[in-house]
Amino acid sequence: MKTYEEIMEILEAYDLTKSYRAAAELAGCDHHTVRRYVKLRGQGSDPTRRLERPKMIEPFLPKIEELVERSQAKIGADVVHERITALGFAGTDRTTRRAVAVAKASWRAGNRRVFRPWTPEPGLWLQWDWGEGPRIKGRRTWLWCAWLAWSRFRVVIPVLDKTLPTIVACLDTTLRRIGGAPTYALTDNEKTVTIDHVARVAVRNPAIVEVGHHYGMAIRTCLPADPQSKGGSEATVRIAKRDLVPTEVNLRAGYGTFGHLEAACRAFTEEINAKVHRETKRIPNDMLAEERGYLHVLAKAPFAVAFGETRRVCWDATISVEGVRYSVPHQLIDTRVWARFHGDELVVTAVGEDGPAEVARHERSTPGNPKINDGHYPPREDHHGVRTPKASTADEAAFLALGPGAASWLMEAGAFGAHRVRSKMAEAVVLAKLHGAADVDRALGTAAITGRFADGDLLSLLSHQAQGGGHPTEPIRASETHSLQPGTSAWANFGDIRPETEEETA
Repeated sequence: MKTYEEIMEILEAYDLTKSYRAAAELAGCDHHTVRRYVKLRGQGSDPTRRLERPKMIEPFLPKIEELVERSQAKIGADVVHERITALGFAGTDRTTRRAVAVAKASWRAGNRRVFRPWTPEPGLWLQWDWGEGPRIKGRRTWLWCAWLAWSRFRVVIPVLDKTLPTIVACLDTTLRRIGGAPTYALTDNEKTVTIDHVARVAVRNPAIVEVGHHYGMAIRTCLPADPQSKGGSEATVRIAKRDLVPTEVNLRAGYGTFGHLEAACRAFTEEINAKVHRETKRIPNDMLAEERGYLHVLAKAPFAVAFGETRRVCWDATISVEGVRYSVPHQLIDTRVWARFHGDELVVTAVGEDGPAEVARHERSTPGNPKINDGHYPPREDHHGVRTPKASTADEAAFLALGPGAASWLMEAGAFGAHRVRSKMAEAVVLAKLHGAADVDRALGTAAITGRFADGDLLSLLSHQAQGGGHPTEPIRASETHSLQPGTSAWANFGDIRPETEEETA
């Protein structure tokens, strides 16, 4: 086979001489070769195109196309190779793979789905989907990803399950963030939304239908295994997982608690809605302000039936469910919450200004075994410690005004069980007028350290201080190794039989 340059030289030589033999002498080839290329050019064919030789697999191509058509381009090349080998094909599997790839490409070209560009209308469509979130202390989490079609406003909420009450809570929170309800809400065909398909017709979950009626919107589902029909929420899931789930790509550190994940989702939502969108060239927050005029007004109360049973939070920040006490955040005291069981867990939901939200989750317990979370209670000052004296009468205030030594004396005297504490306090106030408050406070501090609470001890300490006594030191107390009891060494040999001497024997 001649190269492209050689073929062009042959044709140029023929155009110059108009003779096959003369052109063959100039081009250095046979005159039959010149004749063949000239005829190809005269027929309008490309003389430089290589002629395809018959292939070994050509007799089996109709069978390959039949198998690809029947399987809708899903059949594997290895299965096709086994079929045509049984029919007499003697080639390699490499040849079969090439033929199958060509047949599949041809089938897809003739059966390709055509997408028409979608132009969303304001206030019409909301889409939501789920993405798997990061694991927190080994527990699985999920990311609720909602997308308002016209304004491209996104909402990402972390949750611990995908049950119907959680969906209702996330949907209510999303609608309150965007400031209204659209006409349609589109999602997947999960059991919480679609309970069955009959003749390719989706049968809705009656509970989710009631939710849609409550918020004044229709809930729709896309075709099964057809994510292209809700590409906006799919893109939100992809972006949220890319930025929020710790990976080697974003180098994000793991989350210590579920609250940290909630804070990260809020920051992500605020950041992404404040950026200029690539397609609209506008900020979603600004577009949402315009779209709110096309949204339906929300009901003041959320759809709370799915959250479980209502409970009143007691003064000790607990609720009672089936005779068991479960703690909730102390900010909810004297309010009403909803409680429901999800598997072996109790989920507590509260409704605030931003909609319903999960506030507590406990393992299921039995009567007599309350479930208390220390994080639900604020730290108390001087808890499990010594109480600080606080005056409730004028006499007590006058005594404590002497100084810290007076407070120490009162605490030690109370622990010692001293008699006539109030009269001794009054005596100290009188002595402070004679000796000065500083000296009396010092003497009271010394009495507290040395444990002297008897009558006259305070006056004795004041006299000692007046004579130049130094600052008190730690009192010396007897220990087990240093006893004041007389020794018993004289009785050490009591009862022993002493051997008699010769003189005593004589």
